[in-house]
Amino acid sequence: MTYLIMAAQLILGLTLLVGLHELGHMLTAKWFGMRVERFSIGFPPRLFGKKIGETDYQFGAIPLGGYVKISGMVDESLDTEALQGEPQPWEFRAKPAWQRLIVMLGGIIVNVITGILIFSALVWTYGESYLPASEARYGVVTNALGREIGFQDGDKVLEVNGKPLEAFDDIYDPDALLARDGAFIIERNGQRRELPIPANILDRLSQNRDEAALFVAPAQPFSVERVLTGRPAAKAGLQPGDRVTAIDGKPVAFFHQFQQALQARKGEPVQLTLDRAGQTIQTSATVEKEGTLGIQIKPMLHLETRQYGFLEAVPVGTKKAFGVITANVKAFSKIFRGEASASNSLSGPIGIAREFGGVFDWLKFWNLVGMLSMVLAFMNLLPIPALDGGHAAFLLYEMILGRKPSESFLENAQKVGMVLLLGLMVFAFGNDIYKGMF
Repeated sequence: MTYLIMAAQLILGLTLLVGLHELGHMLTAKWFGMRVERFSIGFPPRLFGKKIGETDYQFGAIPLGGYVKISGMVDESLDTEALQGEPQPWEFRAKPAWQRLIVMLGGIIVNVITGILIFSALVWTYGESYLPASEARYGVVTNALGREIGFQDGDKVLEVNGKPLEAFDDIYDPDALLARDGAFIIERNGQRRELPIPANILDRLSQNRDEAALFVAPAQPFSVERVLTGRPAAKAGLQPGDRVTAIDGKPVAFFHQFQQALQARKGEPVQLTLDRAGQTIQTSATVEKEGTLGIQIKPMLHLETRQYGFLEAVPVGTKKAFGVITANVKAFSKIFRGEASASNSLSGPIGIAREFGGVFDWLKFWNLVGMLSMVLAFMNLLPIPALDGGHAAFLLYEMILGRKPSESFLENAQKVGMVLLLGLMVFAFGNDIYKGMF
């Protein structure tokens, strides 16, 4: 039953997102007078559908995608026979490049709007969690930039520019950071100290490559929330609710200490001491080359909820939506730099289904659907020929240079792009199965 609920949530979420994505293509195509021959949610074989006007609306048997077939366009069908004659007024290829570009970006735009609406609605309905400054009772953890400013691990931030700190994130408030002669008031070893805010702090933040925090973060006690299948933590027998209290006999009280200990033992076996419901358990695991074990943590500092009106929720939801794209850009950059493993970072449908979980939770469902909508937009924007971004790249080439690539070039590029996508799909499926087995 658990797996059926996972699969049902995955299919429902993908059907919604793919339908909206393809709707974006179809509506913009029809707006510019192009003939849409087929609108399909799911891939062939055809299960059922109905032809209305010039368009055959259908559902395919493979519910992991969809497509819109527009007359006069080289697409996934590779049907080039219809392109042999002279362009007809209703065909994609007969329209100006700027109209074709809007059609190709239509699905991406709809997915971005969908992501923004979902996150805005979630913020409006459920509010936004934040950490009260009083909860950061264990002080801060610093990175290199924080230490340059003058922070030390364990410092407690009391004020920013003479204003008592209420929410921990107020430390990063741009208005505070840009204030003339600004300063942080901290408590260190029971004594108050003043740390001047550097005038160029925003420039230094933009250049900061340490992604663990902007410059400080709250010291965070933690427990295990989820153990990822097939990863070292799962093989070592870790369970949700466990607390890691020591690594190789060295006490671990906070998450940053846990991370530092693992980073120091990349690729090596470690001895873990766990607290499981008051019982001490010893186990061992081999740290991955990225310095990870494969767990998701549950922070143990108490969060509070800030409520928003509808108009207030929109900018907050927009920021959350684009934060998903920023995170994906950073993740891909790490993979390309060799700092992260593709097998650990990328998931296919099985991995996504596991994220939904075996219990239906509307908040979790819509949060994941919002994230997937932004991921779908980001992935489709990549300049791979079989994706929207590839078509858009060729159209920009045409608009800039004043000539379009040949139909044969577009056909061959589409084939190459499809091979790349099929290879990625095989990798993602195989990776999901491998992690499930091992």
